[in-house]
Amino acid sequence: MAGSTFGNIFKITTWGESHGKAVGVIVDGCPAGLSLTETDIQYYLNQRKPGQSRYTTPRKEDDSVEILSGVFEGRTTGSPISLIVWNKNARSSDYSEIAGYYRPGHADYTFDAKYGFRDYRGGGRSSARETIGRVAGGAIALKVLESCGIHICAYTRAIGPVSINPEHFDEEEIFCNPMYMPDAEAAKKAEAYVSEKMHEQDSSGGIIECRIQGMPAGIGDPVFEKLNANLAKAVCSIGAVKGFEIGDGFLVSTSCGSVNNDAFTADSNGHITKKTNHAGGILGGMSDGSEIVFRAAIKPTPSISRTQQTVNKQGNNIDIQIKGRHDPIIVPRAVIVVKSMAALAIVDALMLNMTARIDYLTDFYH
Repeated sequence: MAGSTFGNIFKITTWGESHGKAVGVIVDGCPAGLSLTETDIQYYLNQRKPGQSRYTTPRKEDDSVEILSGVFEGRTTGSPISLIVWNKNARSSDYSEIAGYYRPGHADYTFDAKYGFRDYRGGGRSSARETIGRVAGGAIALKVLESCGIHICAYTRAIGPVSINPEHFDEEEIFCNPMYMPDAEAAKKAEAYVSEKMHEQDSSGGIIECRIQGMPAGIGDPVFEKLNANLAKAVCSIGAVKGFEIGDGFLVSTSCGSVNNDAFTADSNGHITKKTNHAGGILGGMSDGSEIVFRAAIKPTPSISRTQQTVNKQGNNIDIQIKGRHDPIIVPRAVIVVKSMAALAIVDALMLNMTARIDYLTDFYH
């Protein structure tokens, strides 16, 4: 199976299935000397693990990470870092009957069409549990960015029809409510909406917003390695993501140049800045030094207990009710996944940028 590796210099390769023995990731290209412990990684894994509220799957997993290689005496050695999380609460019997039919909204049919064979236990490789490897690898990338003074903040912007009020934005509130919203009032409304969908045996989607602060200008490339294109690839590779926009996004289609253009100016110290940020911090595929802002649209959880129509492998029309343990909403647990993928894309772009100018090499090796 191709396509399990992301990155050019700072690379991750995720592995494992939802109901296999374990899932994990190999991180290659991490510089030596970075302070790293299992606790550093566990902090982020805890933000996506199941069973933390009534709005997540009741599957109980500690998602405890083990570092198998690449770290010695608390520091990275420069060799590949191998991380593993054991699956301890899989109930494969919940999925035995779906071997014979295709669940709406899932990758069951496309897996069979491509490979002629699939691991039907919880979705196998296409399960959301694959994102454990992304978050574990992203935790290392976030530590690298921290040392560079770059901060990433991701949160739930909207759930169904409920959106946050930017005037009520409070970053410290994000992990104080199960919706991971930076607006406590909006979070309560979102909880009520999701509870309503649960009562209706249905699910909900939403929007995750991500802000990247401290980025220097000139990171990214102008053609196929555009920073916005690589961020889009990173985020859209997450299974539940169905849309991506940066800056004003799709609103630019109804704008005009006199409004959409961000005027440049110089601050009191002579540094070039912008008066507005409709571009979302990227121009011509390269960071412009302002805050990078993007959003990801997350689809409703496809596994719902309401009766649905589908076909079996013989092509017969059937009605089904999906069993098992599922999230009524994916959005909150996907927040850290979006943040992790953004961190991986940014670290890789920073490393690629070291080859952009001869003075970067001469200054370093002089």
